[in-house]
Amino acid sequence: MRKITIAIDGYSSTGKSTLAKQLARALGYAYVDTGAMYRAVTLFAIRNGFIGNGTERLQALVQLLPKIRLKFVPNAELGFSEMYLNGENVEEEIRQMEVSNQVSRIAEIEQVRYKLVDMQKAMGKNKGIVMDGRDIGTTVFPDAELKIFMTASLQARATRRYKELLDKGENVVYDEVLENVQKRDHIDTHREFSPLKKAEDAIVFDNSDMGLKEQFERLESIARRYMEK
Repeated sequence: MRKITIAIDGYSSTGKSTLAKQLARALGYAYVDTGAMYRAVTLFAIRNGFIGNGTERLQALVQLLPKIRLKFVPNAELGFSEMYLNGENVEEEIRQMEVSNQVSRIAEIEQVRYKLVDMQKAMGKNKGIVMDGRDIGTTVFPDAELKIFMTASLQARATRRYKELLDKGENVVYDEVLENVQKRDHIDTHREFSPLKKAEDAIVFDNSDMGLKEQFERLESIARRYMEK
């Protein structure tokens, strides 16, 4: 079978990362969670006072972008790579609501996207990769052999995110999670630079009523068909 590039885009809380991770493992491909990259930059912005508490100094963040080092480090015990920010493992911290509430705002900054898109293109130059995000099939890899656009109902996505946060021990309210998902949708689809949209040749994958096993089996079947072409 030939090596291909698999681009998975879609709305927040559709389970893109979980599914992409499983697919990459099954195919023996590299996996890149671009959302983790934007979350890491957001964490850097929060820690350095560039956003939050009524202060907005995003231009100062732009000036420090060359000093932000991002790296995926494999964790054999977990079976996937974790995000490191300037040498520190921040995998757990970037998944918290504080980061989720701000990540779409950081991701719409043009200079941030340029920096991360360049890194993502370099990661996938040799194919044999599964990458998920918001603009993979439209901006990062417009020539990807297989493009998937994941979607699900707003309620289904908010419920999944709510349960995920509860399982992690976070004190969250469902209505706040629902509002966060709605806000992220609006920002992701309306930003000026690389907005979330379906690539013309992408396969729409609505998983509103699918369990993880069914999702994975369907997507793996599609991927292997494309690898055999």
